[in-house]
Amino acid sequence: MLQQYNQLSGAIPASLGDIDTLTRLDLSFNNLFGPVPVKLAGAPLLEVLDIRNNSFSGFVPSALKRLNNGFQYSNNHGLCGNGFTDLKACTGLNGPNLNRPDPTNPTNFTTVDVKPESADLQRSNCSNNNGGCSSKSSKSSPLGIVMGLIGSILAVAIFGGSTFTWYRRRKQKIGSSLDAMDGRISTEYNFKEVSRRKSSSPLISLEYASGWDPLGRGQSSNNNSALSQEVFESFMFNLEEIERATQSFSEVNLLGKSNVSSVYKGILRDGSVAAIKCIAKSSCKSDESEFLKGLKMLTLLKHENLARLRGFCCSKGRGECFLIYEFVPNGNLLQYLDVKDETGEVLEWTTRVSIINGIARGIVYLHGENGNKPAIVHQNLSAEKILIDHWYNPSLADSGLHKLFTDDIVFSKLKASAAMGYLAPEYITTGRFTDKSDVYAFGMILLQILSGKSKISHLMILQAVESGRLNEDFMDPNLRKNFPEVEAAQLARLGLLCTHESSNQRPSMEDVIQELNNLAADY
Repeated sequence: MLQQYNQLSGAIPASLGDIDTLTRLDLSFNNLFGPVPVKLAGAPLLEVLDIRNNSFSGFVPSALKRLNNGFQYSNNHGLCGNGFTDLKACTGLNGPNLNRPDPTNPTNFTTVDVKPESADLQRSNCSNNNGGCSSKSSKSSPLGIVMGLIGSILAVAIFGGSTFTWYRRRKQKIGSSLDAMDGRISTEYNFKEVSRRKSSSPLISLEYASGWDPLGRGQSSNNNSALSQEVFESFMFNLEEIERATQSFSEVNLLGKSNVSSVYKGILRDGSVAAIKCIAKSSCKSDESEFLKGLKMLTLLKHENLARLRGFCCSKGRGECFLIYEFVPNGNLLQYLDVKDETGEVLEWTTRVSIINGIARGIVYLHGENGNKPAIVHQNLSAEKILIDHWYNPSLADSGLHKLFTDDIVFSKLKASAAMGYLAPEYITTGRFTDKSDVYAFGMILLQILSGKSKISHLMILQAVESGRLNEDFMDPNLRKNFPEVEAAQLARLGLLCTHESSNQRPSMEDVIQELNNLAADY
């Protein structure tokens, strides 16, 4: 039984365990809650139970251990169990209470004849199985009996959320009617039409009200719009999907927060993990055409060393815009600096050199013109903006974001960058960014990677290089001298050259890449 992404609400009926032919039950990415029924764990042929991304709580029946990897339960933070990986052990507070009625018992529910929007089971089987779809079975066939049981069980499972669903849909319907009166296509129309034309792409749903609405349908269809209809549709996400992916922006999924934005971890409809950046409307450019130009530029950035933008969404109702990026699992470079007493992960020398090269390639891509992509200066490079993936490849985060923000927000970010030492000195006198501003920040990051420290002294580095005491006075002691000293000295000199006080004395990033390639050939 495959019922993922079906907007189901309520508890799992214990009667599911009575289906002798049940081998797979996928209830992931819904709004279900309550405990996992003990009777369900005893279903004789059950091989796969997927309840990820719901709100289940309480004791997990030990009988489910027999499923091994067939039992998927992540992102249900109220669950506990003994002998399950990543599940907290049960205590008297969260363990089973034998004196309390089982809330999943069907006798504790009043059933109604309700069918969810996507409960077309034959269609679901078409899309989720390798085989073709059969015609409607006869009443006496086993498949027909199972389908009948499933329909009854689903009615029970969604009853708890039926009232809320009715209210929400009615609210959306009213909002859509207002949109039509305002001469706009409704949200519901957007969703269905785009689904027919590009079903594999994420969609956008906008809660229209008055005021700022950079991604309104009218904007995208305007011939003068910065975003073409094709780009608009291929990057659009649905607000409801974002809410579901983040469990309604649960604090548990919060990765980071600043005065400008918040970043949440989320699991999208296709099962992939994303980092969702939430930006308040007050931080964005008020000129919608300028905002769209900035957004278009983000869609053009495609490089292996840049964080990949999956899509975007704006909600007038929430007063926020959302940027959905591919999740990069190993954190940022900052967490690999200032490692002491073996309390953190120490990067090996070859990994550090690889990261330096990847950062350089990403910046070179930004600075160059490629097709429709204009040359871009990052303006806010730092160790915190270097994300590290599974294979320790770096990705530059927040590339081009300054094109979306108000001038006040951009300036506040510059102050933070200056405080950390990444801001090129000429900005103080000129107030302008150039590609050499990014070169300066790259040099700082390079020196941080070599030293393993977030705070560095140029004078100390220069003295260490000139005196031949680079290993003793500068290099990260966690490396335990496991690196080629000549290569390290050449990289340190490159870092010093990139951070030269005069921008004219700094190399271009193309020159930096050439020097790094020469080093790679030698070592």
